[in-house]
Amino acid sequence: MAKTLAINAGSSSLKFQLLDMPAETVIAKGQVERIGLPESVFTMKFNGEKTEIVRDIADHKAAIEEMLEQFRTQNVADKSEITGVGHRVVAGGEWFNKSVIVDDEVLHKIHRLADYAPLHNPANATGIEVFQELLPDAVSVAVFDTAFHQTLPRENYLYPLPYEYYTKYGARKYGAHGTSHRYVAERAADMMGKPLSELKLITLHLGAGASITAIKDGKSFDTSMGFTPLAGLMMATRSGDVDPSLIYYIQEREGLSNAEMLRILNNKSGLLGVSTLSSDMRDLEEVADTNEHAKLALDMFLNRVVRYLGQYTFEMGGVDGIVFTAGIGENAANVREDIIARLKFLGIEMDKEANNVRGVECIISTPESSATVLLVPTNEELEIARDVERLKAQAGK
Repeated sequence: MAKTLAINAGSSSLKFQLLDMPAETVIAKGQVERIGLPESVFTMKFNGEKTEIVRDIADHKAAIEEMLEQFRTQNVADKSEITGVGHRVVAGGEWFNKSVIVDDEVLHKIHRLADYAPLHNPANATGIEVFQELLPDAVSVAVFDTAFHQTLPRENYLYPLPYEYYTKYGARKYGAHGTSHRYVAERAADMMGKPLSELKLITLHLGAGASITAIKDGKSFDTSMGFTPLAGLMMATRSGDVDPSLIYYIQEREGLSNAEMLRILNNKSGLLGVSTLSSDMRDLEEVADTNEHAKLALDMFLNRVVRYLGQYTFEMGGVDGIVFTAGIGENAANVREDIIARLKFLGIEMDKEANNVRGVECIISTPESSATVLLVPTNEELEIARDVERLKAQAGK
C-alpha cells in the first residue's frame, strides 16, 4: 500500500496525517507548534501512544525533518514508503478549480496569490518547497480551500463594485473551507441514499473559523466567506460581515492604521470581542446564564447562522439536507438544537435524543422533518489523500 501525507502548514505550525492508501487508514497524526519560537512542541499519535517533544525548532524544514525522524525511529514509515504528499493551500484564486500536481508554475502562482491569504499561502508554499527537497520522489499535490467554490454563479461571486476592480485585481468572493464542505456533502448524500447531484444541501462548517455553503446540483452555489476568510459568519475572533463605513468610522476615531484595524477584525472580534471573555464556545456556554456578554455573543452567533440558512434556502428554492461539521458543529449539541429550533416553522425538526452525541456520523432530525439534518465529522486530511491518489493514478505514478 502507498503511504500518503496530508499536510497543513501554518506560519508557525505544521499539522500532518499519514494514511495508508487506498485503504484510507490513519497510521499516525500530529503537529508541530511554535515553529521558530523557543520551546517548540512536536506531538504525534501512533499505535495508541502519544509522543511529545519540546525543543527549539528553527523553521519548517527543521519541523519536517523532526517529523520524518520520528517516523523512522518509531517505525511509522521510512521516507521511501511515502509516495505522495498533499498540501492544503488556502487561496487558489481563479487559477485553480481543482487539486493539481505541483510543478514550478503552480508553485509560482501560489506565491503570487499571497495577497489573497497573507497568513496562509506563504506558509503553504514553504511547506511544499521543503517537502520537495526532503522527499523528492513523492508526488506533491496542492489542494485548494477555494477550489470547490469556483462553481459559484457570477451573481453570487461578484461584488457590486466597479467591474474594473474584478478584472484588474480579482476582487470577488472566493470562499474557504472548500475541502471540508466537499467532504461532508459527499458523505451526507451517501447517508441520505441519494446522488449529490440531485440534492440541495446547506453545509455548516462551524469552528473557530466558520462558514456556510449552499450546494446545489452537486456544486457550490453560494458561500458565506468572501474575498478572504474574514467575511460571513461571526467566528471565534473574526467579525464576519460588518458595514465597511463603520470600519472607517472607528479607524478615524481610534487613530488606527489599516493593519491595526484588520488585526482587530481578525483577532479581537467575534465571540471574543462581544463576550469580552473568551473565543471558545464552551467557555461562553458555561457562564451564559449569569454573564450578559457571553449570552449576547452566543445569541449573535446563532442569529447569523440562521440568517445564512434562510438566505440559502430561498436562493436554492428549498433545502433537502442541513449538515453540521467542525469543532462546534460536531460537538455542541445545544448549538445544533438551538439553530434547528429556529427553523421549525419550515417543518424542520430535530430529534433531541439522536442529537445528544459528539463527533458521531448520524442523522439527527426526526423522520417527519421536511429536511434531513445530519452530523458529519469533517475529514479534510482524507479528502486531501484521496486527491493525491487520484492525481497519481492519472499521471501514471
